[in-house]
Amino acid sequence: MAQQRVERRLTAILAADVAGYSRLMGMDEAGTARRLRDHLAAIRPIVARHDGRIVKTTGDGVLIEFPSVVAAVECAIKVQKLMARRNAKLIAEQRVLYRIGINLGEVLVEGDDILGDGVNIAARLEGIAEPGGICLSRSAYEQVKSKIDTQYADMGEQRLKNIADPLQVFRINVGLAATASAPPTLPLPDRPSIVVLPFMNLSDDPEHAYFADGVTEDLTTALSRLRWLFVIARNSAFVYKDKAVDVRTIARDLGVRYALEGSVRTAGQRIRITGQLIDGETAKHIWAEKYDRQLHDIFTVQDEITENIVAAIEPHLYAQEGYRAARQPPESVDVWGLVVRAIDLINKFGRKHNEEAQRLLRRAIEIDPNYARAHATLSWAIWWATLYYYVEDRAEGYRQSALHAQKALRLDQSEPWAHMMVGLNLSTSGQHQRALAEHQAALNLNPSFALAHMAYGWALLRAGRFDDAIAETAKALRMSPLDSFSGLYTTIHGLALLAARRFAEALPYVRASVVADAEFAGHYNALISCCGHLGLIEEAAEFTARRNKVGPPLRVSVLRNNLRGFAHCEVFAEGLIKAGIPE
Repeated sequence: MAQQRVERRLTAILAADVAGYSRLMGMDEAGTARRLRDHLAAIRPIVARHDGRIVKTTGDGVLIEFPSVVAAVECAIKVQKLMARRNAKLIAEQRVLYRIGINLGEVLVEGDDILGDGVNIAARLEGIAEPGGICLSRSAYEQVKSKIDTQYADMGEQRLKNIADPLQVFRINVGLAATASAPPTLPLPDRPSIVVLPFMNLSDDPEHAYFADGVTEDLTTALSRLRWLFVIARNSAFVYKDKAVDVRTIARDLGVRYALEGSVRTAGQRIRITGQLIDGETAKHIWAEKYDRQLHDIFTVQDEITENIVAAIEPHLYAQEGYRAARQPPESVDVWGLVVRAIDLINKFGRKHNEEAQRLLRRAIEIDPNYARAHATLSWAIWWATLYYYVEDRAEGYRQSALHAQKALRLDQSEPWAHMMVGLNLSTSGQHQRALAEHQAALNLNPSFALAHMAYGWALLRAGRFDDAIAETAKALRMSPLDSFSGLYTTIHGLALLAARRFAEALPYVRASVVADAEFAGHYNALISCCGHLGLIEEAAEFTARRNKVGPPLRVSVLRNNLRGFAHCEVFAEGLIKAGIPE
């Protein structure tokens, strides 16, 4: 029988993907998907004019074939310049930046698809390109170096993932027009830094995913207690859950040196946990271990993993650091699982998710009334539901939140969540100095607790210490740049800048809060006030109309009443008056 002939051809391959795709989707999934469709529609005519063929598109990428490298590079440059113009009209949180890799190589042809090393190299080149940039293989560069008048930079030999031999790579300097929209790369902190990525659930039952989430949560908390270690918050890490993203890209997006990843498998009363500590710059494994234990030993295993990470990152601190987690674990793994699942639901937002979270937490408290974290988390769920008007009697909502926070603190003085929630409720009731003391206690126990930094900033804002509030909320944003509560984070940071009369600096943050959660009327208030101070009256009117569709009509007198006794009340109201909001 004759062997079927395999079709091969030499072609120019362009691979492109969206930089920070997971972050964009985590902040605004529907809006990002819509903008990507619009951008691709604008790019298609450019591809056609250069005789390109779109082979396939993925959620965040596109593969295109060209008859020549010259056509591919000319198309890429025009695409990047088009994207720069389109991005200039958007706020930073909405900008889409493509990274492009171009290779000249042989491909296998299967119907309309193309496969092989030629395609793989283009994809890897795209992975090392800067956002808004273009990288070429040497084979592609040789075809265009004397034919396209642009600036090329030799990046030297690069080792690309799953490509056997190093490849010489060249970068095209498209110009400031194409790259000005790129978000600034987060600098590495001045101390060791790490993100605990969501552990994979390898159990047969997908319902056991909460075990993996719980291990991730607990390891993040344990590492956050170490003062010499900068730890990215849990909510930013969970943006990457179930997503195949290169660890170097994640480290670059979050501005950290190390990443911890792993997996959890449960079978009956047995559990297997694996962990790997990875260098975010080189993707090399620094430490790896596997633990086979009884299910009830899960907390001991988490402590052992924490110890091993400490020893691997800072060996000289291993002997002197009190790295054992200062926690009082629950009476059973079942209680722990209920709390873990509740936290996940709270982070998903929405009345139904919040109600289910409260149900799980009340069940956990029934089983173990002395588990402080359950009371503190219930306090947070109730506080959030009250803030978002999920409850009719807001005074009673805040009272219930305060009761559970105080109960948590009586049960465990070393629980940072308890101190934070006591502080939040004190600040809500206008007891600013007592609130500040509780927030400081929370941060003494957990220096990398991003939400506690934000809550502390909120209390400082209400107490009139605006510059301190700006500094504290900036820390929270750095520790959790992709947080599911990003609307809350950017609102409070923007409010602090607004209160300090730094209106132009405040504007992008209060805009971002509306992008993060366009259904919460409260986020619009700060944006409208800021627009009023800056004389952006038409924009203020547009946002007022949008705001009044999702909440009761905005009135200055209502806001003054709600913020009575808070230091930023008058500057807030002043901006609303300038924006034309009725008294």
